[in-house]
Amino acid sequence: MFFLSAAWALYVLLKPVNKNIALLFVLLNLGGVAVQCFSMLNLFAGLTLLGGADYLKIFQADQLQAQAMLFINFYKNGFIMAQIFYGAWVFPLGYLVFKSGFLPRILGVFLMVDCFAILIWFFQYFLFPGCGIISYPCWVISAIAEFSLTLWLLIKGVKERQEVR
Repeated sequence: MFFLSAAWALYVLLKPVNKNIALLFVLLNLGGVAVQCFSMLNLFAGLTLLGGADYLKIFQADQLQAQAMLFINFYKNGFIMAQIFYGAWVFPLGYLVFKSGFLPRILGVFLMVDCFAILIWFFQYFLFPGCGIISYPCWVISAIAEFSLTLWLLIKGVKERQEVR
């Protein structure tokens, strides 16, 4: 909920720059949140299997543990799949930050590069699962981009616009 609220606050802030692109990044964010929430159900399913309910006593302990691990792996894959949406939403966000005029352009560039870093991380996970080292630079890029925007907004804020009368 906090992530979706943050996206909405950014939408309100950046809507004057381009309403359609701002709506696009909110919808992409919403898609990622929906996929991640749906994948959370797999964690609850795994916990239910290990909860010790009477109706589960017909299964052996190792069977229940194997099924629980299956659901945990489903959650992990769902989390990674949500990154397609999370990666895609930072590009229009970065574009709007770049075009805004009231936020530093370099933050917009960082966010647009972050889009590609997240997508590299996504493709690495599914196409080259044994090469996790590919993702390490991507995580650094993401951390720099997203924390820079967060810190800028927390510390500096945005410039007030002067209305012409």
